[in-house]
Amino acid sequence: MTELGSVAWPPAPIRTERLVLREPEARDRATFIELLASPEVHAYLGGPRPRDELEREMPGVPGRWPGSFVVDLDGAMIGQILLRRATEHRRAAAVGKVDLGYLFLPRAWGFGYAAEACAAALDWFDGVLPGEPMVLATQTANVSSMRLAAKLGFTEVERIHAWDAEQWLGLRSPVTSSS
Repeated sequence: MTELGSVAWPPAPIRTERLVLREPEARDRATFIELLASPEVHAYLGGPRPRDELEREMPGVPGRWPGSFVVDLDGAMIGQILLRRATEHRRAAAVGKVDLGYLFLPRAWGFGYAAEACAAALDWFDGVLPGEPMVLATQTANVSSMRLAAKLGFTEVERIHAWDAEQWLGLRSPVTSSS
């Protein structure tokens, strides 16, 4: 994955009705470890990483690169939005396109935070990289992620078998200006 190109990073915080998308900070380290060590969060992502390994290897300010947004609710991290350009991918349809990823703590599930945060990130993306398509990959068994992808406007490109499961690849066509 490479950077997002000429996009100035980090952008000003993006505010929604309930959330703030912002650059990661040192205070988010414990939550990053919680996300990456969570069996629930990683049920469809190949499994969690060992907490002790994360404690040793995680930098003081984790996730600080172009395209990495912390999702903040009332001053605390509840998730992460990732926008990364796929320079290599198992599917040719995804290569060169920006890939949307997201991770949320289980206690934040079911409140619409992922949809709200992803929609805000997509709006920002459309403003800074207009005309670019985006892809999203998820396991078909991850019903919640499949629903979110549809809600965000991704349509199926193909399904493949990888990582011992059926994977779904969706495409969101670029937003074009009506002027």
